[in-house]
Amino acid sequence: MPYTPDLDRLLTPGARYTDQHGGYLIEVHPAGDVVLPTGQVVGCDPLVCPEGEPFTVTVPPGRYAARAWVAVVLRENAEVDRRVAAFQLVVSDEPTISWEPAVAGDQDVATLGADDYFGYGVDAGTGTLADPTALSVLEGWDYDRVEDVFIPDELPSSPVPGLITAVLDEASGANVVTVTTGWGDGCYGTWIGRTADGRITSFVTDFMVVPE
Repeated sequence: MPYTPDLDRLLTPGARYTDQHGGYLIEVHPAGDVVLPTGQVVGCDPLVCPEGEPFTVTVPPGRYAARAWVAVVLRENAEVDRRVAAFQLVVSDEPTISWEPAVAGDQDVATLGADDYFGYGVDAGTGTLADPTALSVLEGWDYDRVEDVFIPDELPSSPVPGLITAVLDEASGANVVTVTTGWGDGCYGTWIGRTADGRITSFVTDFMVVPE
């Protein structure tokens, strides 16, 4: 079976995890809204690869709430760090009954081996779920402008590490909301939640912070 994280547990405020180093306490924080003028969703590192392909599953165009699921890193029951464990684009607050991998382009889940998953590459420690309308604007920015907007001298660290929001397409309001990606660079998968009758509840990118 392809890899699927235990998102039902991860997306639970107050959930606790432990490993040989200590503990992790899950917090949830609002991360503003994401405007999707086309209803398409792209998961990517927007500072490195804003041209990522959208997922094949779409939603009605509109404005959707974003949530950052933060793992508070505990050592001897004291907070020593915090990392974004997951980034969620909320389509509906109805109960999620099942999760499926989000795929883009010609990706085929049937080709995945045991414990494999599709994900997007991160090389700047930053992730987003955004509309291609906004990301196409970002493609045309030079590095100085990207740095001015998304890489300030003091990157937000609390309550949500790396949380920055910027409207990139004034006509549609399409924006990009960024967070830091867990422990940093890597390859991170996104999953789609559905209700019992198949309607979409959310897109969630797992940044693989907490232990299995």
